[in-house]
Amino acid sequence: MTLRNRTIFISGASRGIGMAIACRLARDGANIILAAKTAQPHPKLPGTVFSAAKEIVAAGGKALPVVCDIRDEEQVQSAVDQGVAAFGGIDVCINNASAIALTGTLATDMKRYDLMSQINARGTFLCSKLTLPHLLKASNPHILNLAPPLDLDPKWFANHVAYTMAKFGMSLCTLGMAAEFRGKVAVNSLWPITAIDTAAVRFALGGDAMAAECRKPEILADAAYAILSRPVAECSGNFFIDEEVLRAEGVTDFSAYAPGAGDGPLQGDFFVPDAVFDRSPTRIKRGF
Repeated sequence: MTLRNRTIFISGASRGIGMAIACRLARDGANIILAAKTAQPHPKLPGTVFSAAKEIVAAGGKALPVVCDIRDEEQVQSAVDQGVAAFGGIDVCINNASAIALTGTLATDMKRYDLMSQINARGTFLCSKLTLPHLLKASNPHILNLAPPLDLDPKWFANHVAYTMAKFGMSLCTLGMAAEFRGKVAVNSLWPITAIDTAAVRFALGGDAMAAECRKPEILADAAYAILSRPVAECSGNFFIDEEVLRAEGVTDFSAYAPGAGDGPLQGDFFVPDAVFDRSPTRIKRGF
């Protein structure tokens, strides 16, 4: 199945994982509605919604950049309306935008708590809700949330309960909407088994040393492409792990996704259940 001429609404795709996914879909000739807040370059994080649009066009797709804060219902509705006016409908909603603060309860101020909750959980619900009327008219509609498996091991809550609650809110959208729209819209989550090398990770979690133990965002882009190419009736309610998606597609060599790692182990990501690590042939550190 090709994504040519299909229209994808994606939040937070001005850089990193969202940008990689958008460019991968653009290679098929997809139409991308970029709903992102970054209109001006961040001093430490490169990329804006407009520079992302240029890359998408260069990759072979069409792009509609819309400056949009997904916490604001009117702005999201406007982005959806502009996308439908430009491309005639929406076939896929990708909820990628996210906020992170790895702080404990006493160190988490309520402004940061609200930001994570509003962008992660509420933003995913809102973007899904406002694109669904159009998805329900599409031929093979998908919602894909960049959200983790629902592993309720207390270790994922102990050090950053506010972030975990907000991130698992995205996962609960997957669980609930997959059941609510079964047979009509495919709703799935996708999550990396390893940490991913993005500007945000370098900035927040350890710079070049950390990046050397990460995979590139393109692994998630390729996994997302595989999921979105699957029929609705056969693919909904799943909490996919990127490596497992690609192994099911026949990929056996993952070295291109981690060129700086050499023979060393990769850093495992947050929220990955032990059972997933156990069945992976990749050398992965379970440090988070």
